[in-house]
Formats: sequence, structure tokens, C-alpha cells
Amino acid sequence: MPGGTYFFTVNLLQRQQNNLLVRNIDNLRKVVHDVRARYTFAIHGWVVLPDHIHCLLTLPEGDANSALRWRLIKGGFSKTIPRAEARSQSRTNRGERGIWQRRYWEHLIRDEKDFAAHMDYIHINPVKHGLVARVVDWPYSTFHRLVERGIYDRSWAGSPEADSLGYPD
Repeated sequence: MPGGTYFFTVNLLQRQQNNLLVRNIDNLRKVVHDVRARYTFAIHGWVVLPDHIHCLLTLPEGDANSALRWRLIKGGFSKTIPRAEARSQSRTNRGERGIWQRRYWEHLIRDEKDFAAHMDYIHINPVKHGLVARVVDWPYSTFHRLVERGIYDRSWAGSPEADSLGYPD
């Protein structure tokens, strides 16, 4: 949908015990910044975990090409990483790296309730994965910016009650 707001999940190919994204967070940030400069999109929420990304983005009016943006982000990031990963014959034949899963999950946001639920899901994810006890303790998230803007309270989901929110892994 042109100008739509979407929730995305983008995964590394090898997820188990892979912290490539957080180890190279500055590279990822630069690539996202550069892609946004060429092909604008609004970032509402974003979290980078060791092996995957969740984000909520809005495309410009008249533009439905999220695939181009993800291709540029994934490809740009891959170019910053030394070629050391194992690659399947299929990936080798296609000239692909063995860093990202080929596909990603996308969901078109339907309404304000859907938007709020996905924003919460993005920000609670480091807690759900056991990376931190409190959302505020995860550094690779838009949560901190949203706290500064008064959208979230700093203590949001910072206790065992966060488990009662019912978000799946």
C-alpha cells in the first residue's frame, strides 16, 4: 500500500548464538541513515537484537516499495562485513552473501490499536528474549528516544508484570 505503515521483522540467516547486528551496530545505523537519505521513510519504532530487527515504518505517499529499501539496507550492511560466512551453493551461484534470510516478515498496520500493539511488541522484545530485565536497559532501540518525547515512561515494562503483556517470541 503506497504510503502505508508496516511492521517488519528481518532475520539473520544463522540466528543461533549470532550477535552480528549488535557487534556491528554502527555499520547498520550508517546504512539505514544512507538508505533513508535516498529513499525516505519514517521510523516510528525500531529495535536491533543480536540476530534480528523489528521495526515500524511508514513509506512516503505514493510509494509502496519497501522491498527496495530492505534490499539496500541488507546489501549495504553485508558489504561492511568481511566475507567469512559459509554460503550454500545456491547463494554462491546467485552471488549472495550468507548473512540475511532472503525474505522478511511484513504486516500492514490496520489502525491505531494495531500500531500501538506493534510498537509495544518492538520495545518489549529484548526482555522477551531474555537479553535484559527492563526495556530501558537495551541500548539498541527507539525506546529511549520515545521516552524523551514522553510517549513511553522510562519504567514501562521494567518488571515481571511485563510477561503478562502476552506477546509471543
